[in-house]
Amino acid sequence: MTAVERDDRLLGRTATAPSATSPAAVTEDPRWWRRAVIYEIYVRSFADANGDGTGDIAGVRSRLPYLRDLGIDAVWFTPWYASPLADGGYDVADYRAIDPAFGTLAEAEALIAEARALGIRTIVDVVPNHVSSQHPWFLAALRAPAGSPERSRFWFHPGRDEHGEAMPTDWVSNFGGATWTRTVDAAGRPGEWYLHLFAEDQPDLNWNHPDVRREFEDILRFWFDRGAAGIRIDSAALLVKDASLPEVPDKPGPGDHPSVDRDEIHDIYRGWRAVADTYADPKALVGEVWLADVDRFVRYLRPDELHTAFNFDFLAQPWSAAALRLSIDQARAAHAPVDAPATWLLSNHDVTRPVTRYGRGDSSFRFAAKRRGTPTDLDLGRRRARAAALLTASLPGSLYIYQGDELGLDEVENLPPERLQDPMVVRSGGVDPGRDGCRVPLPWSGSAPPFGFSPQDRHADPWLPQPSSWSALTVEAQRADDTSMLALYRRALAIRRTDPDLAGEAFTWLPSGPDVLAFRRGHRFVSITNFSAGEVRGPEGAELLLASHELRDGHLPADSTGWWRLYDPPGDGP
Repeated sequence: MTAVERDDRLLGRTATAPSATSPAAVTEDPRWWRRAVIYEIYVRSFADANGDGTGDIAGVRSRLPYLRDLGIDAVWFTPWYASPLADGGYDVADYRAIDPAFGTLAEAEALIAEARALGIRTIVDVVPNHVSSQHPWFLAALRAPAGSPERSRFWFHPGRDEHGEAMPTDWVSNFGGATWTRTVDAAGRPGEWYLHLFAEDQPDLNWNHPDVRREFEDILRFWFDRGAAGIRIDSAALLVKDASLPEVPDKPGPGDHPSVDRDEIHDIYRGWRAVADTYADPKALVGEVWLADVDRFVRYLRPDELHTAFNFDFLAQPWSAAALRLSIDQARAAHAPVDAPATWLLSNHDVTRPVTRYGRGDSSFRFAAKRRGTPTDLDLGRRRARAAALLTASLPGSLYIYQGDELGLDEVENLPPERLQDPMVVRSGGVDPGRDGCRVPLPWSGSAPPFGFSPQDRHADPWLPQPSSWSALTVEAQRADDTSMLALYRRALAIRRTDPDLAGEAFTWLPSGPDVLAFRRGHRFVSITNFSAGEVRGPEGAELLLASHELRDGHLPADSTGWWRLYDPPGDGP
């Protein structure tokens, strides 16, 4: 009996053949990734099966029916590999082994197969810019002398002054602080420095080295051979560095930054695409590409490179009709020439949750602007998050949902300082609140922590504490409430899956006021989001399909989104 079958039996469900519209009945689509709904799982915080306070693969397997019923097409797992967890698993010691805290490789293979049987594909996270300082390659490099082959896989370099005491460059880490750490030999003598664009536990790989290129192409094959349908590429624009190690210009031009978006990087992804294209079962490459330059961004999406890349510009925008419309227009215009789908997301494991963000005076997102104690109106934030969920779900392209957003979870901002684990907190001296607040374990059931995250009869405290206020936001509580955020997401994804006008990529803006976003998909589907303080009348001659908040006499209230189906399509329909 599989974990899915066990959970079905425990919940009193009877196994039935999938309906024509259920995820399990989805037919093979060679371009499935173009409009897929992809659910991000941060394994450590999803579900804990063994009661040790840490989420695990067995926990995910037990909750597959929940994911099936939510109506998703794929899951993306953040790194589950063997790791010291110095950066939440993004410091990988072995890309072919599962960390014992999460389970075994056999369990991962079973999970991939069980999910696929339910119509849910699996995307695994690959971290190619750096490895863990405990990776065998780096340990061998530390033991080897300067100039050795072992060190050439990384960026080892002598210091700048006579005694090598000055760092090779003044580059600044993405986590704050320096990007170089000096090595010390067995006798305690200081030696070369090594580069790390993130924490010192994450030494950067030298992608000019053929061993590095071969190794990661083999890692792709390893996971594709085990049934993975895609690869999410961490820090995808950072791999290649200028070997002359220049300082960062004040205003670097296209391709001029010494460690970001170098032109040579595209040859790497052409090699990865060649690997993916050898499989009959279609594989997708998804890039985490944080670039402000749209023209440079879409170069990663050319037909022989990545299939999609995250649209972070949309995520970062404030709750503003003008800002979001401009972002939508720019994304669609940029993707059209390369025939790539836009991706839409409201958050992920690095970003302040929408419920909290949208309740602030400045509702945009910038890493540099994160501060503790920022006032938040959670009621307003939750209202806007509901509206944003429908807005994003109705846009053409693929949709990403971060675990817990479908429950309307807020950012946990009062975690005890001694429990924080994000290196961004430490390296900023506590100025940056870090990302632990969006990584708190999910609430599944019950009225008190651990809220069903771990077995009630045997559990350690969750690795991060859950707020008691989440008792009203558990899956169990929301399943019994037709007005809940979970109910809204389920209905929205069911409509997105079955409405023929949402199957294509047709999109037409409709006339509206400056504080309203109104558009038509296909012939009959209409979405309207009201950003104003007043009410907006819904379209004439239309059936209301779904709204984030109840309409008043056919009028959409403030901070709400509604979906309608026109009874008669317009004559100029696309």
